[in-house]
Amino acid sequence: MPVIAHVDMDAFYVEVALRERPELRGRPVWVGGASRGVVLSASYEARAYGVEGGMSSTRARRLCPDAVAIRPDYDAYEEVSDGVFAIFASITPTVERVSLDEAFLDLTGTGRLLGGPVEVGELIRAMVADEQGVPCSVGIAPTKLIAKMGSNAAKPNGLVQVQPGEVVSFLHPQPVEKIWGVGPAMTASLHKLGLTTIGQVAHTPKSTLQRALGARAGAELWELAWGIDGRRVVATPADRSVGNQETFDRDTDDPAVIATELLRISARVASRMRRAGLMGRTVTLTLRFADFRTVQKSLTLAAPTDGTDALHAAALRLWAAFRLERPRIRRVGVRVEGLVEAGQVATQPALDEPEHGWRDAERAADAVVARFGPHALVRAALTGPKRGSV
Repeated sequence: MPVIAHVDMDAFYVEVALRERPELRGRPVWVGGASRGVVLSASYEARAYGVEGGMSSTRARRLCPDAVAIRPDYDAYEEVSDGVFAIFASITPTVERVSLDEAFLDLTGTGRLLGGPVEVGELIRAMVADEQGVPCSVGIAPTKLIAKMGSNAAKPNGLVQVQPGEVVSFLHPQPVEKIWGVGPAMTASLHKLGLTTIGQVAHTPKSTLQRALGARAGAELWELAWGIDGRRVVATPADRSVGNQETFDRDTDDPAVIATELLRISARVASRMRRAGLMGRTVTLTLRFADFRTVQKSLTLAAPTDGTDALHAAALRLWAAFRLERPRIRRVGVRVEGLVEAGQVATQPALDEPEHGWRDAERAADAVVARFGPHALVRAALTGPKRGSV
């Protein structure tokens, strides 16, 4: 039986904005125009007043005069989205991107390494919150339809699993418009037939639905109402690279802060590579300055690696190669390319190496993190606060 997860970021644009404006948490907020234009995303506090995405800012202001409007920052959304999808790719190779903040993941084969579906779902939620500072909701089910409905039921910031034997009882009490693909026009047509719940649709003869909605639409709706959904997760082609980046809360020129953050990022990238069974040779360091200029340098290692220390050392070499004099840095990023399957890499240990080294230690740490969450085990150098970073 397939195990499918649907992961949906909660109020994505708003949550990304609140990372830099945490003083607004708990207040009604929307991203979009203050008095003109449209609302792109609204916080749950603003939604309580009736404000929702796609609504004109004028109407939103009438509904909630005290709400704070935040201008959109599309670069930030793409940056966080890239980080979130890198996390997904480290969990399973079968990730279907639906949008910037939404994806299906096939978890069918992850149980042996990462635990049961709920454990994996909670691991995803913890990693997204820890690494990107935004919440997400997860639905887990045997089909895409139920997984998506499960993530909706889990909002905000929760997880719902629907077991195969629970599909009908989960579906049938819900209103017809909750079925994925049923829009306002079809909802109105079903209401005219006196059908307001999914259970009522399921117990309506398929032929009746086909006469009212058309042969294909009627048949598909009837099947969906019984939880019959043969759609599988189709992996979206991904870049052959693994990376992570961090934007500092305040621009910094402190080399110690930058070196520590490069260690934190290198650890994340290396962990993702090990979970994905990959090693890489080309390391790229990207810097964004306070004036938003962006530069990068790359180097190619003698042999592929998935080790934190090797990546951190490469990042520090690249940092030194820039020969900068106390620059004000806004963001740093590390990316590894030239990826190969770890099983295809032949390694020749030195004669004086111990039987078990850092690579074994890091794999053991990965197992602890997979079972107990991203905070269960970290390097001592990273146990302090992220000085100056979000």
